[in-house]
Amino acid sequence: MRESYLDAGFGARLEPGRKAALVAIDVVNAYVLPESPLCVHRPQVLDNIRRLLAAARQAGMPVLFTEVLYQPGGIDGGVFYRKVPALRMFERGSRWGEWPEGVELQQGEIRVVKQYASAFFGTSLASSLRAADVDTVFLCGYSTSGCVRASAVDAIQLGFLPFVVGDASGDRDDSIQQANLFDLQAKYAEVVDTEQALGWMGG
Repeated sequence: MRESYLDAGFGARLEPGRKAALVAIDVVNAYVLPESPLCVHRPQVLDNIRRLLAAARQAGMPVLFTEVLYQPGGIDGGVFYRKVPALRMFERGSRWGEWPEGVELQQGEIRVVKQYASAFFGTSLASSLRAADVDTVFLCGYSTSGCVRASAVDAIQLGFLPFVVGDASGDRDDSIQQANLFDLQAKYAEVVDTEQALGWMGG
């Protein structure tokens, strides 16, 4: 299948541009605490996210966090909130929307609040990146098939070079994880692993 996609003209390689940022997408309790119904049960993903955060900070890269946040009742969530009842977990004041230990926002880092899947839709993310002269985004977080994928698609449509860190992004089923990473690599992003991303950050 991979060869078929390449023969058809998909999957050209991307290289990082002049300046990169790390965007940690919805790295919150809902996806990492075992008692949460949305937990992806992949501890290594969170460990890799922590490694990326440490490396980005060490390198002086811009670091941005996204989180989903709704008013009580989801009045600001529109049809998306109606379609996905699980989003009730992200109403204001819920502990599920809080960041887990080791991924807390630090001084000078940007918090992006969103109500929809893409980190770019209806937010200031693109403007913040452009203001920092960023043209490349390393994306990690939850979930691969949802908010990570939607953010990567919007990133390339907005002119950013998207690099999805596959083993620092998680989903609830491995077949869904692999299918989405395959499709992202073919059409919308460069899919890399944590070691590759760390190498670029260090360089």
